[in-house]
Amino acid sequence: MPENAERPLLPLWAAVLVAVAGGVVYDLGFPGAGMWPAAFLGIALALISLIGRSSWGAALVGFAFGLSFYLFQVSWTSLYLGPVPWIALSVLESLFVAGGGVLIALAYRWLPQVGGSQWVRLIALPLVVAGLWCVREAATGSIPYGGFPWGRAALSQSESPFAEVVSWIGSTGLGFVMVAIVAGIIEWIRLAGWRRPVTAVPAVLLIAATALVPAWQTTPAGELRVASVQGDGPAGYFDEREPGDVLAAQLAATEPILDVPGIDVLLWPEGGSDIDPTRNEWAASVFDRLGETLDAPIVLNTVTTEDDLYFNSSLLWRAGEGAVDRFDKRNPVPFGEYIPDRWFFDAIAGDLTGLIQRGYTAGTNAPVFDLGDAVTGLAICFDVIYDEVMWEGARDGAQLYMLQTNNADFRGTDENEQQLAIARLRAVETGRSVVNISTVGTSQVIDPAGRTIDSLPAYEPGAMVTDVELRDGLTPSVVLGASVPLVISIGSLAALVAAGLIARRRSRDRGDDEPDVSSAA
Repeated sequence: MPENAERPLLPLWAAVLVAVAGGVVYDLGFPGAGMWPAAFLGIALALISLIGRSSWGAALVGFAFGLSFYLFQVSWTSLYLGPVPWIALSVLESLFVAGGGVLIALAYRWLPQVGGSQWVRLIALPLVVAGLWCVREAATGSIPYGGFPWGRAALSQSESPFAEVVSWIGSTGLGFVMVAIVAGIIEWIRLAGWRRPVTAVPAVLLIAATALVPAWQTTPAGELRVASVQGDGPAGYFDEREPGDVLAAQLAATEPILDVPGIDVLLWPEGGSDIDPTRNEWAASVFDRLGETLDAPIVLNTVTTEDDLYFNSSLLWRAGEGAVDRFDKRNPVPFGEYIPDRWFFDAIAGDLTGLIQRGYTAGTNAPVFDLGDAVTGLAICFDVIYDEVMWEGARDGAQLYMLQTNNADFRGTDENEQQLAIARLRAVETGRSVVNISTVGTSQVIDPAGRTIDSLPAYEPGAMVTDVELRDGLTPSVVLGASVPLVISIGSLAALVAAGLIARRRSRDRGDDEPDVSSAA
């Protein structure tokens, strides 16, 4: 085993500072700075600060990295509600990063003891470290209350040469590859690999494969003329408005396209109608007239009720027939659209939780609408960050996606750009066009290659009429689905446990009386 394999590269105080810098740099890789190479540098700084750390030191370093990253990444949560939700969310997510840091530090401690070969450190160690990074992302993306998969490594790469990888192995797979590349380069440098150029082969091959692999090609299946409308109405929680004001803004923005010929479907954003047409005859007549004028179905969004439960619902409306299909948001936002364990949080932050009077229930219906001329997949706002909703839509026959969102509560922040980047990756991942329509922006039409083909200026009313390409067939990412993160997570954890057992046995066999590195900083 190389002498320096388990020694910290940095003293603890310096490692904390490097981790803090790493979190800031990592955030620069995401929208709005959008400097995607910075994400790789941020990962490198995080890993360097963890090498050789004790478990407690790794937890501290990981927490420092996570906190500096999330405080920037989700700063938009403080726009209306102040610092408490922003800091609470950032601290919670950083605790998961701290736990992931401990696992990665153990990998750096144990893997080099498995065998004396440099290839263990050049191949096995980077793969295990990358897998453990993904384990942490899986934890933040699933717990508590459904998790918060915002800020995954792959989401920094929507406009990078590596984006096409998601059509093969999804966002988790791309994040795994990103960290493996960085960890491999770090080990190559630590081993002075330039003295033996052949040792660069694993990292070079992984970089080349990642950058050069083409996106999986789904099958063209015609076009659909989609009219999508951004009303820029008073759609935020704290906007002053009267009932019907949001609907009126959407109608005004729709009017200029009413005489455009050949529209196949009209799409409005999340919250586009603040009056439920299934319970209000006047609103129903409004959508009937719209449908008759356009001779096309309408995909709208409103709040519906059923058995005293509230749903954030997308409706497929046909003139004279009403709502012929409905999709309810699968992942209502905790502390935004409902308060989990309300009795507890009311007791500690009643002034904030009291702002959320109506709680939405998670939907269970299929995330697709049959428009007649095509089948569209659906996701409402933050649904887009949850893999399963998108995979299910493609498997249910979606030929394009209509993503409805309301970003009115985050005007002027990076939130809408971050969400749009996710939508762009979803287009590549599923091999489908995406129409991403917001109440206030950013609204764009994205082709299956992730390119923007139509857009509207943010924070202005407007409408797009776009001939959107339809696609059939499933990408490997959709077919493999949850098996990719499952294999990565189980494989890396199993490898870590096995390495730990081997390292302990070999240490016992040697009768080591050296100080336990777990007590070092």
